[in-house]
Amino acid sequence: MDLSPFLRMRKKELLEYLHFLLWHYRVVDAFWFLYTEEERGRQAAERLNERVWERVSALAARDLCTRFAIKDGGLEGFGKLLRLYPWTVLLDYKIEQSPNQVVVTVPKCATQEARRRRGLPEYACQEMHRREFTRLAQEVDPRIKITCDFAPPGRPPTEPDCRWRFRIEDQRIEPAGELPTDHARQ
Repeated sequence: MDLSPFLRMRKKELLEYLHFLLWHYRVVDAFWFLYTEEERGRQAAERLNERVWERVSALAARDLCTRFAIKDGGLEGFGKLLRLYPWTVLLDYKIEQSPNQVVVTVPKCATQEARRRRGLPEYACQEMHRREFTRLAQEVDPRIKITCDFAPPGRPPTEPDCRWRFRIEDQRIEPAGELPTDHARQ
């Protein structure tokens, strides 16, 4: 990979290019899902999406841990990984972290919002995210367990799109409201 064009860029240009890459990451994900849904049906698209993100998240976790020297295990290391994960930036995940758990809330999922705007039904993303988050967590610490509080379809209309809890098996679960908020993007 030839990265030489980036060596001449200023910080602002590098950030613009990063924005471009992240945007296209999301666009590719959206279009492959939509076209698969169109050709094979929503259930087939959802199953493929689950397989893709289960695999891709494990690769991303390994690569991020290596590139950014994330050596901590447990929830501390998992929180560091999450803050660098592309979807955290793309969907503005809200991350609440305490010694006993990490809570990830997605206030507005751009994917589900786009489907709603186009008159398409929400797609069942819970299993895909369960697999994705499981693989991310397992790369940091196999003891981390995942619980989904809610996810489309079927979440209350006044709630954010989804919320997930991560904890070490032997730790108690705290209500989300008792945690200090640490927003992924500041």
